[in-house]
Amino acid sequence: MTTTSSSFLTHRIAQPQLPRALSTLTLAFATDPVARWCWPDARDYRDAFPHFASAFGGGAIHTESGFEVSDFGGVALWLPPGAAPHEIALANLISSTVRTDAQPALFGLLEAMSKHHPQGAHWYLPLLGVDPIRQGTGLGQQLMEVMLARCDRARLPVYLEVTNPRNMPLYERLGFEVTARLQVGDCPPVFPMLRTPR
Repeated sequence: MTTTSSSFLTHRIAQPQLPRALSTLTLAFATDPVARWCWPDARDYRDAFPHFASAFGGGAIHTESGFEVSDFGGVALWLPPGAAPHEIALANLISSTVRTDAQPALFGLLEAMSKHHPQGAHWYLPLLGVDPIRQGTGLGQQLMEVMLARCDRARLPVYLEVTNPRNMPLYERLGFEVTARLQVGDCPPVFPMLRTPR
């Protein structure tokens, strides 16, 4: 599927393209407070984050709801109602790559995030990222608008978590509202946001 809005073309990500999508996300989250709290060492982050992104949002490829824009300048992995991150893969990755003293807080945060998901059918956006050299050019908004229009037509809410407060204004402009502040231990806070259909 190819969709267009504004001046960018948005394409569905096929399975063979997943490594390229994960590369974009790894660049995009390189300064994310939560991601770098998990993996403060640059090499550890580079090695672990693609596996994290695959476990957390890679299921979007199988549900045909992963999208890229502008030749992988931006990537969004959406999960439809009923889909969820791969919890076993996430647990194994955290246990093997995150420093031992940080693991209880991170597992606690993931549990709090899971409990905070809205009840009933909704779309979930686990990951959206834009290559740092393309940030500020509208790619993130394009990736959002394509799916938000679809969710509005289906009359379904959309849920996400913000791990970097500097991204919050984009989501607020698109109609999302903060529903909580989740923090466990010394891990940076996460802000769940919900958008009702328009």
